[in-house]
Amino acid sequence: MSTPTPGTLAWFEVASDDPETAEKFYGGLFNWSFESSGSLTSGGLDYRNITAQGAQQPMGGLFATNGELPNHAVFYILVADVETTCAEAEQLGGTVVNKRIGTGGGTPDFAYLRDPSGSQFAVFTPRPE
Repeated sequence: MSTPTPGTLAWFEVASDDPETAEKFYGGLFNWSFESSGSLTSGGLDYRNITAQGAQQPMGGLFATNGELPNHAVFYILVADVETTCAEAEQLGGTVVNKRIGTGGGTPDFAYLRDPSGSQFAVFTPRPE
């Protein structure tokens, strides 16, 4: 498995209060397959990795909001350093919405940001294996 280059789209998530319907929709439309992520599911989060037909690895995830978040989709950009990227985004007029650094347990460092027009996206740095 190769690691994407920093600055590239590397993951996406779909958050839904009805993940079964979302899975049926996206699976039918794009022929995606869904598989529960054991590590996240065991922690109480209904998280399903999404894999495109013929792909060797997941490209995104679907998770149940349980009514705690609005339904949404967000794309993740791989970056070399989340802290540095957040600082640069703020200098360019963006906003850091939420940042998680050093949470451990294999969870990557990540942050949700808004661009100056208000669109939300996310950045992450994978943990070394």
